[in-house]
Amino acid sequence: MELIIVVAAVVAGGGAGYVAKSTQVKRTLGHAEEKVKKRLQEAEEESKNIVLEAKEEATRLAEEGKKEEKQRRQELVDTEKRLTKREETLDKKLDDLDKRSEKVRQEEDEIEKFKQELTELRQKSQENLEKIAEMSKDEAADRLMKMTEKDMREDLTKLTEKLKNDAKEAAEDDARTALLSAMERLASDVSVEKTVSSVDLPNDEMKGRIIGKDGRNIQVIERVTGVDVLVDDTPGVVVLSSFDPIRRQVARRALEILMEDGRIHPGRIEEVVQKAQKEIDKEVMQAGADAARETGVVGLPKEVQRMVGELKFRTSYGQNVLKHSTEMTHLAGMIAEEVGANVRVSKYAALIHDMGKSLTHKMEGKHHHISGEMARKYGVDEAIAHAAEAHHDDVEATTPEAMVVRVVDAISAARPGARSQSVENFMQRMQDLENVATGFSGVEKAYAISAGREIRVFVQPEDVDDLSAYRLARDVADKIESTLQYPGTVKVNVIRETRSIEYAK
Repeated sequence: MELIIVVAAVVAGGGAGYVAKSTQVKRTLGHAEEKVKKRLQEAEEESKNIVLEAKEEATRLAEEGKKEEKQRRQELVDTEKRLTKREETLDKKLDDLDKRSEKVRQEEDEIEKFKQELTELRQKSQENLEKIAEMSKDEAADRLMKMTEKDMREDLTKLTEKLKNDAKEAAEDDARTALLSAMERLASDVSVEKTVSSVDLPNDEMKGRIIGKDGRNIQVIERVTGVDVLVDDTPGVVVLSSFDPIRRQVARRALEILMEDGRIHPGRIEEVVQKAQKEIDKEVMQAGADAARETGVVGLPKEVQRMVGELKFRTSYGQNVLKHSTEMTHLAGMIAEEVGANVRVSKYAALIHDMGKSLTHKMEGKHHHISGEMARKYGVDEAIAHAAEAHHDDVEATTPEAMVVRVVDAISAARPGARSQSVENFMQRMQDLENVATGFSGVEKAYAISAGREIRVFVQPEDVDDLSAYRLARDVADKIESTLQYPGTVKVNVIRETRSIEYAK
């Protein structure tokens, strides 16, 4: 019974709690519903405001768009008016041009008609003159030319002489200034080093040691160096013969080392030749680098530097080619600066202009052609390659730098003591100069003097007058330039003498 009472109490308490909780929930829901309604009202009012603002903004944008469209339409109308006005102006100008063209055509027709009338009148006049003079047009012109030439010969001779002297003085003054300025600033030795092809021996016993038993030593030397070793009766000398100056220099150095060491046998010879080869290679590269540094030429490719260095062991008419090239480079820089040519191109080309001589025993062709070919092969600028290649007459010099190189080559070769010539070559050169002059008609005698620097041409006065003498001097000079090779310049002196003899009785 007590249990029932307890359960009933619990049930009654739970029911009361449920009722109280239910009442609280209803109250909370009521408050929430009121808040939701309030928020909904606020949202409706806010959305209405947004819609109104959007409508106002749309209205404003529409009005602005209408204004802009109206403005653009007005601009289009103005542009169309301007274009229409321009079109009318162009049409008017075209009409004017058409009228002028028509007028020009009419005037051309009138001019052509007038020319035809003049031609007819000229022909009629010429026919009338020919009838009156009883000579054709060509005959009259020829007679007139002869009369004019006869009357003006003396004046023409004086005028020609004056113009020639004026031009010569002006040209010589400019050239003399540039050349003397360059030559005065360069002082180089007249004597030059020559490449030797013989080796001095300390004694005659050394000849036998070089030859070796059954000639084994000399055979090994010739095989590994590619040089012919000539041992004759001349005391204390062994002669080395080879077209390759580098090989000859290697053989010379190897013999010097062998004689200093004293051990001369086939194994030692091969070892010493290799050592000499390395020394000469190093000396060649150093010579090329020294020449470039001395002359201020930078950027030489390694292969070009080697070919320039090999010129140390080459001579031309007794003149060391490397010394000749460095001397030319200094002169080229000075003269290029004086005349306004490119100094770098002139100096670079002058330094490498003869490098083809280091390859003439290996390649076919003239040395200056080889120089140009090698320069292009190793990436040297075309302006430099052309200037180096054109220092002889068979390649036309088309740039100021090429002319500078050609001039300084002649200066370096022509200065006193620079080159040596054999008596036979000297006599042949003199004879060639005289033969060129005597090949012209009216020449009586010709003499080459001043070591080939001047040729005096004596003419027959009855066959060559004063005006023809000037022309003959120019023709002889032109033929010498085109047919002969010579250093420097050759003065052509034409001499005409007229004597009048009478006897008083």
